Amino acid sequence: MNKTLIEPHGGKLVDCYLYGKEGEIALENAHSLPRLILSDRNLADLECIVTGVYSPLDGFVGEQEYHTIVKDMRLSSGLAWSIPVTLQIPESIADNYKLDNEIALSHSNGEILAVMIITSKFKPDQDFEAEKIYLTSEDSHPGVQALRAEGKVYLGGSIKLVNSIPHKEFLDYRLTPKTTRYQFQKRQWNTIAAFQTRNPIHRAHEYITKIALEIIDGLFINPLVGTTKSDDIPASVRMQCYEVLMSKYYPQNRVLLGVFPAAMRYAGPREAIMHAIARQNYGCTHFIVGRDHAGVGSYYGTYDAQYIFSEFTSEELRITPLNFEHAFYCTRTQSMATAKTSPSNSEERIHLSGTKVREMLKNGKTPPPEFSRPEVAEILVKHMSEAKA
Repeated sequence: MNKTLIEPHGGKLVDCYLYGKEGEIALENAHSLPRLILSDRNLADLECIVTGVYSPLDGFVGEQEYHTIVKDMRLSSGLAWSIPVTLQIPESIADNYKLDNEIALSHSNGEILAVMIITSKFKPDQDFEAEKIYLTSEDSHPGVQALRAEGKVYLGGSIKLVNSIPHKEFLDYRLTPKTTRYQFQKRQWNTIAAFQTRNPIHRAHEYITKIALEIIDGLFINPLVGTTKSDDIPASVRMQCYEVLMSKYYPQNRVLLGVFPAAMRYAGPREAIMHAIARQNYGCTHFIVGRDHAGVGSYYGTYDAQYIFSEFTSEELRITPLNFEHAFYCTRTQSMATAKTSPSNSEERIHLSGTKVREMLKNGKTPPPEFSRPEVAEILVKHMSEAKA
């Protein structure tokens, strides 16, 4: 028998669904409520909240929680939480949504998805938020850009889902924390390492995930499929890469693939904490943290996302980070390595990154075997040629 899985963050997995007759009545009543159309980022956050990915959050954060998160990386209860999950609206429509009133949250297609009671309505200092969360208030940072674009007025309140969130892609891979926990138990995995990615898995990624597999029972490959930068490789293309890698290069009985519906914030260290908490909620005991996790440009230090975990105790964050140095292809040993294992000098090291792969593809070059498995390179080259056509 396998042991009890790791507890969700805060001790309980949140479930915001209204089931059966209660849900039907709530949906019917929601048609008479003021309606707010959710942005893609709001929609991603809604899904993470209602399915328990963001446990213990049961809604968009209110003013009190917002300030403790921004300033201290804690909820008002003291529980670790690094990025405020907010529902922002433009000032031009703010008067339509009153404090203590119930509103309907809808998809851009007009479908009502959830109801929310507005228990908080406030207008914070976004420059301060940007500096604390992203370490910059520059609009060139994609996270800051998204923050400003969403609106200056923030609504907080608990959510009840009254309708299914519509999806057209990755239906077989949309695993909720409840589902992954069942799968881990079924496979008798006691220790599970999660791997977060928004890029195709190149050889360096493959190397560190397989090192993790040497010391744990199972690997949960959990690519982010919410909104990313315009120059990132689309999730649909990346999923093809993950599928071919899993079928040819990983042991089938020790790897599970499931998508992470969140939007990318590019918040570096703070986002690493948020990503780790989400994976604890999925049931993972370990979280892989490599070079410049959730970073963008030169806003964060290479290993800042690893150092930030030292600011939390093992009681505050139950999930264990697995820190890896920058992996590279060593021409001397003709294998993947890090500075810890390779005797090579800098000229004998081929450093890999998602950025380098994207640059190669844009320039019409096929990533070499030292960068990507040939099957992955083939998918990426095909995507790039079709995008240019």
